[in-house]
Order: sequence, then C-alpha cells, then structure tokens
Amino acid sequence: MPQEIELKFIVNPAALDDLRNTLNSLESEHSEPRQLLNIYYETADNTLRSHDMGLRIRGVDGRYEMTMKVAGRVTGGLHQRPEYNVELSKPELDLSLLPAEIWQEGVTPAVLQTELQPLFSTDFAREKWVVTHRGSKIELALDLGEVKAGELNEPLCELELELLAGETSAVLELAQRLVTQPGLRQGNLSKAARGYHLAAGNAPREIKPLGVLHVVPKATVEQGLEGALEMALEHWQYHEELWVRGSKPAKNSMLNGVVLVRHALALFGGIVPRKASAHLRELLMAYEALLAQNLKPEELIYAPESSQAKLALTEWLVNRQWQEFIDEKGSAKLAGSFKRFADTHLSRHAAELRNTFQRPLGDSYGDQLPRLARETDSIRLLAGVYDDAITLPWLENWQGLRHAITTRQQVEIEHYRNEAISQAPFWLHSGK
Repeated sequence: MPQEIELKFIVNPAALDDLRNTLNSLESEHSEPRQLLNIYYETADNTLRSHDMGLRIRGVDGRYEMTMKVAGRVTGGLHQRPEYNVELSKPELDLSLLPAEIWQEGVTPAVLQTELQPLFSTDFAREKWVVTHRGSKIELALDLGEVKAGELNEPLCELELELLAGETSAVLELAQRLVTQPGLRQGNLSKAARGYHLAAGNAPREIKPLGVLHVVPKATVEQGLEGALEMALEHWQYHEELWVRGSKPAKNSMLNGVVLVRHALALFGGIVPRKASAHLRELLMAYEALLAQNLKPEELIYAPESSQAKLALTEWLVNRQWQEFIDEKGSAKLAGSFKRFADTHLSRHAAELRNTFQRPLGDSYGDQLPRLARETDSIRLLAGVYDDAITLPWLENWQGLRHAITTRQQVEIEHYRNEAISQAPFWLHSGK
C-alpha cells in the first residue's frame, strides 16, 4: 500500500524571498514553477468525507492524474496516509481504475461514481527542490495560488516536505534546519480541509473547549501518552489558526493547549523521566515567554520559537523519542493497561483537588489556579475511559470553580467549590 508522508508549513508571504534563498542554497535538483489545477470531488451527502477519503483529478501540462487519499494519521503538520495515483488520458473520473481494497464496507464504486460532482478546486504554481538528506530523498514543494469553492476563495502559500524514499525522521530533521529562520508555521489543515470548509459556506470557526481524551478500547499507557500529547497539539494548532484569522479569544485557547502539553508530560512523569523531554520543555518555555508578550499574531506564529516548539513536539511523538530513556521496568509500565493507570491516577488527582479546596480560602483562591488547572487537565486526560455522560458534569463543576476564581465572583466560587468537592467518584478503585 503506497504511503504518503509529508510535512506541511504555512509560509508568511513576507518571508518568501528569504525562504527561496534558503531553498536555493540546498544541494538539490531544482524544478521551475509549474501550474497545477486540482478538482476535488464529493457527493451531495459527503460520502467520501464521512469515510475520511479525498478524491481529486490533477492537471499539469496537458497530463492528468486521479488521486485517492484514504484515512491516515495527522500529527501536528505531519500527514501519514495511504495514497493511490492513477494516470488518466482525459480529465474524467474512472473509479474502476482504483484498487478494490480501498473501498470500505457500504461503498460501491460504480454507484459512487454516478453521485460524484466537483466540489472545490485548488490552482497553484508549484516550485520544487529534491534533496538527499541523511540518505533519504525528500521533495520540498513551494505552492503559491488559491483554493476556490464557488464564489469563495482563500490564498495558498505553503511549503510541503514529502518523503520520496527513506526515513520519516529525515524529513523532521531537515525541517528543523528550516525553522531556525522566521516565516514558517506548521499547519495541520490540508488544502482539501480548507476546500471543504469553503464549500460548506466558510462559516467562522468556533473556539473549542477542552474536552476529555478518548482512547481506543484496551489502550496501553503508551497509547494514552501519545493521545494526550496529540490532543494538546491539535488544540494548540487549531486555535492558532483561529487567532491568525482574527479571533482574539483564540489566543488564550492556544495557551491552554501548550499548558496541556506540560501537564501531560507531568502526568506520565512517573514512567517517562524528565530528561527525556528536557529539550522539548525548554522550547515550550521559550514559546510561552513569547506568547506572554503583546505581539501581533503574525509576529508570534511565524517566529522561530513557535515553529521549533511545535516541530519538536511532533518529532518527539512521531519518533517516540521517550523510548530511548525507558528501562525494562518502564517499558512494562508503558505496555500496561491505560484503564488501570487512569483509575489509579484519577483517585490521586481528585484527592489533591479535594484537599486543596476542602475549606474556603478567602483571598487565596487565585494562588491555587495553577494547581487547579494542572489537576483538572490531568483528569481530562484520564476520564475518557468512562462515559462522557458522567465525566463531563463532574469536570464542569471544577471548570466552573476555575472560571469563578478567574473572574473573582465570590458567591459563585463557594457554590462551585461546594458542588465540586461533594461529587462522588465516577471511576473504579477510588478508595470509597
């Protein structure tokens, strides 16, 4: 099964000249810009989207290619997903040319073909540099153009690093060299994702509250660690996109995502030693210091500190860099049941909250906000092994207390404090 592995960056147009100079300085096979027109297809009820599939026809220099991308994994801006490419003699869909194994149950290619219609397009000039880095062949593609759906459009200014042959780690290492200069930000919204959003009317994207982490059944502790950090990174990047598009409240949600990364590292700190994440935490601190300044969105998100922090977290996740610091005992713990781990730690963090807020604190509530955030974030990352119907109301009381303290509503503080500390545990092994 062919696997597409690529890392996407949004490029600040003001930094294009400097970026080109950097790319031209690489030892590479350079290709002059070529115009690419891509038509994306979908049914009226979004059949492909509901199956996490994407279908397009690409035209360049009178040649045509049909591409189907199927469900994969996105970590930060690193996309890893199966991709199937078929040459066409003319720009017309022919699903019979795609392998039968890509179709999920309930999807019949012959029927699907009759229902597909053009939904949106991307039209851009692509300039390429192909380099060999650490024995791996990597294509760097600079795309300038637009994505369009009906009367709606938005500009494209992107750099994609695609692994042609070799190791994913080489792509991430090369990217680390590029983000030492300003002008790049890791983007997890694909061209297709932006096209779908335009086709749906381009409604303003809304602030997302932090939810709880949900893992696969019978997940291991290591899968819980990965899921926690991926959830935090997604929250961070999603709200970064909103902030740069003009949503001022999104800045605080970005910070919540960054803080959630630190709290996730602390939650699993009994297994993964601090030295395993030392470099990552240093970069997070540098980013948070920048975030605390009164910078414009473009000044912050395209700063090297921003790109380096997100890329380091992506690399830490994709390469599972913690594993080189784990001994045999730690490996056994990581392979253990996340459900059992969650039950044990839910009890510990809930006890910490109860002990802290057992009595009224008068004017000292604000001093406990960092502790409240840390403990509730930890519970968020553990509670998803239970049903949302019982976990979310439990968390909402503590979130209400946090909001009341932040806004200094004394009556509300005492209401939520009493409600929160009197809640019965929803998890097993609670000690009650």
